[in-house]
Amino acid sequence: MTVLSLTASGCVTVHGEREVVPSATKAEAAQALKDFTDAYNQADKAYDPALDEDHVTGALGAINQAGLKARSVNYPDGNPQHVPLELTDAKFTIPKKAGWPRFFLADVDSNRDQDQGNQDNRWVLVFVRDSPDDLWQAAYLTILAPDGLPALKTDKDGWAEPVAPDSAALVVAPRDLSEEYASYMQNGKPQHFKDGPHTSGWRESRKKDENLPGIRTLYIDQPLDSDNFAPLGFVTADGSALVFFTVRNFERQIAAKGVRLQVTPDVKALLTGQVTSTLTKERVSSQAVTVPEGGGKVDVLGRLTGLTAAKGS
Repeated sequence: MTVLSLTASGCVTVHGEREVVPSATKAEAAQALKDFTDAYNQADKAYDPALDEDHVTGALGAINQAGLKARSVNYPDGNPQHVPLELTDAKFTIPKKAGWPRFFLADVDSNRDQDQGNQDNRWVLVFVRDSPDDLWQAAYLTILAPDGLPALKTDKDGWAEPVAPDSAALVVAPRDLSEEYASYMQNGKPQHFKDGPHTSGWRESRKKDENLPGIRTLYIDQPLDSDNFAPLGFVTADGSALVFFTVRNFERQIAAKGVRLQVTPDVKALLTGQVTSTLTKERVSSQAVTVPEGGGKVDVLGRLTGLTAAKGS
């Protein structure tokens, strides 16, 4: 499925559809969440990416499909520790918009993780589809504390407002976030991002690993912002924006003569080529951020990163 980027007016016209309508009914959103959960559980139990490939796309799809592929190699008989995923207490945020793609947000309780206070975190999923004939697919997932999701703007009927990707009112236009975040992770500029574990903290941890005994590590960050990796955003109650976007990260390890690079089972399962002196790991990383209106800095609320490929030489 291809997710189109929004135009400056915040909508795309397909088949002459210009009417501003809710992206989905709440019943349709609930059914999409159930269909995703059912397919996810079938795929996770069998470690078979084909069983949920029609229900995921974008960043989450890339991470999910690569992870299942790797585990299918290492566990050909399926998942010996499968526990069904349960997503409950669903709260849907559905924007009104014209044209396609259409999307909505599901804020749910998951049985898969708990924070240190023994209180469930929340899974925040963004579903998207390109046309009335397409299935709803989960494109983004982030995991937040119970109070981590900002209040989103809604009208008197409870419908949300999509954010225009080229919005000049925001400190960074949503369509530029992937490129700017990749640049920031690469060289620390532009400094449009708040310090934190997914920005300055991540840069510092990578710097510590750049030169280890016998192994040098290079990091390359690239924007990933077109087609089904397009950013999706919602206007928040204070006029700012909650935006989901994607980048691609490469980690290239170069071994000194006589040093052997370690290859984990998941990396080996996705490996092409033979590891002699170098190992390059490719990852897809999705971010959920708040982008302030006017001034201030972008705050990265959550990040989901997964290995998608590996190459040896």
